[in-house]
Amino acid sequence: MIKSSPLFLLLILPEHLQRLFQKGLLLRQEGYRGRFAPSPTGPLHIGNLRTALLSWIRARSLNGKWLLRIDDLDTSRNRVGSVDSIQDDLLWLGLYWDGPVIFQSDRKGIYSSVLSFLRSQNQLYACRCSRRVLTETTIDLTHRRNVYPGTCRNLDLFWGWEEKKLPSWRLKVTKEFEDTCGDVLVRRSDGVIAYHLATVVDELTFGVTEVIRGEDLAIGYLPQVAVVKALQQQLLAYKYLPLVYNNVGKKLSKRDDVSGLKVLRSKGMDPEEVIGMLAASLGLVPKGSSLTALELLYELRLNEKKLNRIFH
Repeated sequence: MIKSSPLFLLLILPEHLQRLFQKGLLLRQEGYRGRFAPSPTGPLHIGNLRTALLSWIRARSLNGKWLLRIDDLDTSRNRVGSVDSIQDDLLWLGLYWDGPVIFQSDRKGIYSSVLSFLRSQNQLYACRCSRRVLTETTIDLTHRRNVYPGTCRNLDLFWGWEEKKLPSWRLKVTKEFEDTCGDVLVRRSDGVIAYHLATVVDELTFGVTEVIRGEDLAIGYLPQVAVVKALQQQLLAYKYLPLVYNNVGKKLSKRDDVSGLKVLRSKGMDPEEVIGMLAASLGLVPKGSSLTALELLYELRLNEKKLNRIFH
């Protein structure tokens, strides 16, 4: 049973945020809730589709809900037609979602309210580090990530325009995160809400209980945990899938259109063959299998160990 949020947090959070976080907490108590959250920067590639399939299978195998969220805050990277393409690909494969599609661009007011709350609690500060400074920050080679060393944390920098530039905003993390992820970027200097802040707010307010994503996104685990703890909410579970690489050993990208469904469909592959190919790439079914998403779900319900062993 998930416990309620700390009383003192409910007392100081603005009322509308109290309601949102409390609703998310109640949704988590109702059962499993997963999600798939692509960015509309191009067609889904095979790696994206495999993640979507396994996330969908996981939710359905536990009689849970599966949400579709479009992470479209960075408008400079969005591509026309991508949202429709994403939905068409999922439905063609038989991966239906629950409820309306969630667009982060519709939730900017909520993210801004959370930022205002954190700032009012002195948990944020203005950061004016240049790109050059950021590229020279401490590197944690063990976990292959950059750790922001808190350069601007105690400088009490101006929040407004200086030399035609606005500062970015960073979250003051607690000591347990200082050496592992550093102070988390929560709003970029161009005003765009940062990925970690928006993602965490969405997971918490929509009651997501578990996130399934590619192992390349494991780098975001600690920053997102830091944001959850700053909001004094309860953690959710995270599981990671191995990546799909092209024939030269490079991780697939949406910029590489040849790795999407369009090419597979042009070769005459039907949904059952694609599902079989995706499942076989993880050893869930024999190579050459052809089955629907629902048939795969049924098989894996009979052999949950086979499904669980691929998550880490």
